[in-house]
Amino acid sequence: MIKYINETTEYLQNRGFEKPEIGIILGTGLGKLLDDVTIIHEVSYNQIPYFPTATVEFHKGKLIYGELEGKKVIIMQGRFHLYEGYTLKDITYPVRIMNQLGIHTLLVSNASGAVNLEYDKGDLMLIDDHINLLGGSPLAFKGVSKLGERFADMSAPYDKDINTKFKAIAKAHDITLREGVYASMLGPQLETRAEYRMLKILGADAVGMSTVPEIIVANHLKLKAAAVSVITDKGDPDNLHPVDIKEIIEVAENAEPKMITLFKELIKTL
Repeated sequence: MIKYINETTEYLQNRGFEKPEIGIILGTGLGKLLDDVTIIHEVSYNQIPYFPTATVEFHKGKLIYGELEGKKVIIMQGRFHLYEGYTLKDITYPVRIMNQLGIHTLLVSNASGAVNLEYDKGDLMLIDDHINLLGGSPLAFKGVSKLGERFADMSAPYDKDINTKFKAIAKAHDITLREGVYASMLGPQLETRAEYRMLKILGADAVGMSTVPEIIVANHLKLKAAAVSVITDKGDPDNLHPVDIKEIIEVAENAEPKMITLFKELIKTL
């Protein structure tokens, strides 16, 4: 993997991806952040050596280098999921590349379903901790210790200083920002009534199909990391209705301005 990482990094450096400070994974609810980015270079995933290719129709597939709020950023427009058939190493490969290019902070967004029924559709949730229910680890491979400490500490996977800043920004801009535990499940099927009950017992506030692998690898690489979910549906096991993916996307788009405000104001401070 070290050989692959070096080749990919060299490819991007030769195309002008120079010393980014912050990596951003644009999940559902943050797509229009690019409208505020001064784009310097961009390259499609399928042109980057050893990079996976996004297959979900509403996820794009470009790596973008530019400037946002005075900071050099590298942005993944489109992310990867286990349910697409990738491995956990594939999914987290871009985080390793962003680290090699020089980032010190990784910021992530996603869409999730509420397990905590006090949450409403369109709310934002700052992730304080997570539960990995994906059935594997992105660190479980031979030679991982050459890339970082094998037994990565996960006592505080989401940077407390960044989370404190997020909460202050939300308060200043009158944005409701929940704080809770995110559970990541394989998917792509959505949860059953029994699974929602299980997640509540486990202590989850929201559930999705992403983010946790990237955060684990960010901690493995000693990067600061933070993530925000947009709540797009509610998993009430006693009153569970079929989920409309179009509605989920619409809810996420409506919440987008709040998410963008949080991220832009935070980046100013990093």
